[in-house]
Amino acid sequence: MSRSSATPPARHQLRAPWSWCLAGALLGLLLTTLLNAPAHWLTAALQQGMGGRVVFEDARGTVWDGSTRLVLAGGAGSTDAATLPGRLTWLIRPHWSGLTADLHADCCTQQPWRWALLPRWGGARLVLTDGLSQWPAQWLTGLGTPWNTVQAEGQLNLSTQGLVLEWAFGHLLIAGRAQLDATQISSRLSTLKPMGSYRFTLLGGATTSLTLETLEGSLQLSGSGQWVGAKLRFEGLASAAPERLDALSNLLNIIGRRDGARAIIKVG
Repeated sequence: MSRSSATPPARHQLRAPWSWCLAGALLGLLLTTLLNAPAHWLTAALQQGMGGRVVFEDARGTVWDGSTRLVLAGGAGSTDAATLPGRLTWLIRPHWSGLTADLHADCCTQQPWRWALLPRWGGARLVLTDGLSQWPAQWLTGLGTPWNTVQAEGQLNLSTQGLVLEWAFGHLLIAGRAQLDATQISSRLSTLKPMGSYRFTLLGGATTSLTLETLEGSLQLSGSGQWVGAKLRFEGLASAAPERLDALSNLLNIIGRRDGARAIIKVG
C-alpha cells in the first residue's frame, strides 16, 4: 500500500519539468516573434486607420527598427498618388511608461523627430519634441482634388513647440503650437511664379484654433477657424493685387466662392 501510494507524486514530479519547459519554449517563441515582427505589420495597421490617404510602400526591417516609402493618396477609388523622395525610417523603443519613436525622413528632417506615446486611463497622450522639418509642396498633389488641380510648388516648413495630443474618453485635446510656413508657392493655374508665402498657425488650448496669414506676395490669403468637436470650421478670404488679378483669376476660382475680385473660403 505504501509503495503504490507513492507512485502518483513521482509521476507528477516527472511531468512538471516538461510543463515548465513547454511554457518557457512558448514564451520564448512569443518574445522572438514580437522582437522580430516584420515592419509591414506596423505599416499595414497604420494604413488601414488612415482611410487610404497615407500609403506605406516597400516596408523593410521590423516593427521596432524599419523603414518605408511614404505616399500621399486620394483615398478609395482615387488614382492620385505622390511618393515622398527618399525613405522614412523609425526606431521604436518601449519603456516603463509607454513607447518612444524616432522618425527620420531622408528628404525632410535634419534630426530625428521624437514622439512619446504614453497610455492613460481612458485614452493616451502623444508628446512631440520641438523640431523643424521641410517638405516639398508638390507632395500634396497626391491627395487628389483640389491639390491635383492646383499642383502647388514650393517649400513647406513645419515647426512645433510643446505640441501634445491627448485622447481622453473619445475626445482629442491639443496643447502647444504648430506652425507651417508655405514659402515661394506657385501653381500651374497661374503664370505668376511665385505667388507668395503664407503661414498657418495651430494653437492648442481649451479651444484649438487655426489662423492663416500672408507673409508676402501678390496673392493675399487670410482666415481663422476653430475645431468644434472633431470638425474644423474655418472662414477666410483670398484676393489678388489689382495688377495681378488676371494672372490669378483661375486660381481664385478654385480656392473659394468668387465675390468680385476676391474668393471666400469656407470649411465646415
